[in-house]
Amino acid sequence: MTKSKKSIILITGAAGFIPSCLAHRLFKEGHDLVLVDSFHFPEKNKNLEGLSSCKRIERDDLFTWIEENEPAIDFVFHLGARTDTTETKKHIFDKLNVEYSQDIWRYCTLEDIPLIYASSAATYGLGEHGFVDDHEIVNSLKPLNAYGDSKNNFDKWALREFMSPPAWYGFKFFNVFGPNEYHKGRMASVVFHFYNQLIKTGEVNLFKSHKNDYKNGEQTRDFIYVDDLINVMLHFHDNEGKINNGLYNIGTGNARTYNDLAKAIFKAVGKDPLINYIDTPEDIREKYQYFTEADMTKVKSAGYEKAFISLEETVAHYVNEYLAKGNKVYTGE
Repeated sequence: MTKSKKSIILITGAAGFIPSCLAHRLFKEGHDLVLVDSFHFPEKNKNLEGLSSCKRIERDDLFTWIEENEPAIDFVFHLGARTDTTETKKHIFDKLNVEYSQDIWRYCTLEDIPLIYASSAATYGLGEHGFVDDHEIVNSLKPLNAYGDSKNNFDKWALREFMSPPAWYGFKFFNVFGPNEYHKGRMASVVFHFYNQLIKTGEVNLFKSHKNDYKNGEQTRDFIYVDDLINVMLHFHDNEGKINNGLYNIGTGNARTYNDLAKAIFKAVGKDPLINYIDTPEDIREKYQYFTEADMTKVKSAGYEKAFISLEETVAHYVNEYLAKGNKVYTGE
């Protein structure tokens, strides 16, 4: 296939949370986009308001469309996946998160197209091996659910492949929050849920600690705002071929407590904190993570030098610019 001078960026899962935010950023920068997803969910399609001029392809029709049209794809962001961590049917994850990803990989390899795909911090399980994006530990990781297994299975497959895209980066996203996650229901970020809980009741409920070395609400997560996450992805996009292929964490490298997060939300709405501590449900208590933090050494070694915005600033921005305005759609600003 001979590529024309006018290139196209293809984004899978385009109506979803992170991909739609990325699409708005790229569109604002003047890129031509092909948006791939299952566009049968109005609550998700709202995320694509303002992108009506972009080509849309149904997920199951993608490879037929490629074969018939031979588009001049310049870069692929494969961010589409089944992300429901409560789903237990392995065949669904095998089809959508592994086999479909393999098809994307093979296409990019055959056509010499750089690829960024979404892995997940869920691959790290309880963190027995730490949260280091070291290829040597991938085969030893023990995710806690079928979703994490599917992501780790594709990572393992990619690392074994002799033939690969000219540049490829698998990103292990940590706890991402921000606009366009409104459709995700129970899978939306804790920021989204805590804000809505506060508005409804004036209070926020946090899990108690069931470990002696952690106080209530002092469990930590590496929370990252979607703007920061996209900045990292675009750094790799802009420097593809100059950065070593492989797996990379995307977090802030700075774990914060749930108490910190709740207080930031109260501050953003101008109220004094009113926090209740409730028992962690017994069915998840034994596998509940008390600490996650992305080791960002590899991303920094890849030349990413921009500082991550503080939790307090990003929460205030999300609350005041989006949630308080009726779940306003992200526009890349």
